Amino acid sequence: MAMIKLSATPLDVNALYQVLKAPEYGGIVTFVGTVRQWTGPIETQSIDYSAYAEMAISQLNKLAAPIEAKGARVVIVHRIGHLDLMDEAVFVGVAAAHRADAFEWCQYLIDTLKKEVPIWKKEFDTDKVRWGIKDGTND
Repeated sequence: MAMIKLSATPLDVNALYQVLKAPEYGGIVTFVGTVRQWTGPIETQSIDYSAYAEMAISQLNKLAAPIEAKGARVVIVHRIGHLDLMDEAVFVGVAAAHRADAFEWCQYLIDTLKKEVPIWKKEFDTDKVRWGIKDGTND
């Protein structure tokens, strides 16, 4: 069963990767999103993430279910709370028998998460504060 969580504590990327390892999987693909300093000309200092937790977990499970039904393993953990530059904000991992499937499914999960899952970010920039849903428009 997929590991799906929202976490108020820092992500242990190595431990999450270890959850994906198993003898039946020949390909493991992970994506780790971090808080970056620059988005074009905008300089970010930190981000606060919040979520409609019950709905976010439900939607993430719905995204993971058809992938796991094909024999893969899925791990998705997203931070909530205050994050500083370079902090890990999200971990998405897929373990599959073959690498092509793992790549495809990992990209699908992060892209869909950013567009559809109710996780919001409040960005503290050097000159203002911006609010927005994680919609992938300023990746």
